[in-house]
Amino acid sequence: MSGVDFLVKLLDGSGVEWQPLEQIAKIKHGKDWKGLNSGDIPVYGSGGIMGYVDEYSYNKPTVLIPRKGSITNIFYVETPFWNVDTIYYTDIDVSKVIPKYLYHFVKTIDLMSLDTGSGRPSLTQAILNKILVPIPCQENPEKSLEIQGEIVRILDAFTVLTAELTAELTARKKQYHYYRDQLLSFEEGDVVWKTLGDLVDINTGSKPPEILEIATSFDYINAGTSRSGYSAASNCVGDTVTTPSRGQGGIGYVGYQRESFWLGPLCYKLQSIDKTVLINKYLFYFLQSRSELLLGLKKEGGVPAVNKSDLVKLEMPVPLLEVQQRIVAILDKFDALTNSITEGLPREIELRQRQYAYYRDLLLNFPKPEEVEA
Repeated sequence: MSGVDFLVKLLDGSGVEWQPLEQIAKIKHGKDWKGLNSGDIPVYGSGGIMGYVDEYSYNKPTVLIPRKGSITNIFYVETPFWNVDTIYYTDIDVSKVIPKYLYHFVKTIDLMSLDTGSGRPSLTQAILNKILVPIPCQENPEKSLEIQGEIVRILDAFTVLTAELTAELTARKKQYHYYRDQLLSFEEGDVVWKTLGDLVDINTGSKPPEILEIATSFDYINAGTSRSGYSAASNCVGDTVTTPSRGQGGIGYVGYQRESFWLGPLCYKLQSIDKTVLINKYLFYFLQSRSELLLGLKKEGGVPAVNKSDLVKLEMPVPLLEVQQRIVAILDKFDALTNSITEGLPREIELRQRQYAYYRDLLLNFPKPEEVEA
């Protein structure tokens, strides 16, 4: 069944009236929360929950729409809350529209296209008030709310599933960290400890001839916690551990590059000198679990940096090769389940989010006023 046919069946002969948001809800500012006592009532800003207090500014189901900052962060709240001035709350006329229906509809809007800020993104009440909201079967309020409720029921089924998968992912990550730390903890005397200088080759790279924004053959790995772009060539083989040498926010992060890549000037590569003694993937998991050791080497006084002369002195446990292989095999399975974008829970969550967006747009794709006139 096509999207148009589905809407026709859902409406069952009823029409749709598009009304400005100001006719179905009053948009109101938040207030400062300074001076309030701590409690269990959440305080919302444009980025989400900022803290908890013992008073509330509103206690009815509502849609929170950011006024400044992360203006695409839309929240649906149905328990008491306090909101600050960077986010609006909507006092909704529930005789016309179900709050959750309004929430799902607002998420179909490209709010960035309504941005009035010259620097920091912002939305004005005047602009939001003019947003047209589709009200099915407006002439029959009871029927209208019934149709809205059916749309909400369908879309909530997708969001509940996504929330359950997200909770499962959080639990699996905790489980992964627990087993990783257990597997990489050794009693004194059980294994030999050696310095990185004795075990691995450590060097930084260079700037590529050209940094590309569009995905091409090789990742460009430099400072930070993600790729810095792409390169048409590579200067480093795969099966390599990387960690930033300089820069804000990246010190302590440990990456593992499976394929050949371009190593930048602000990043160290760490490669085992003898793979019969140390497996690179084992080195990755150990350093990832001990990121505080790398953070402890950070030099301040300008741009944060880790000196190679300090890095080579770090010590790590080196169990027998077969023990390293067993540890890597176990942690690879956990890593695939929790972190892979092509398999495991993150992939499943991504698919459910796409599914939700597809059906949301299908269910709320009512004919626009100009389409009706045509």
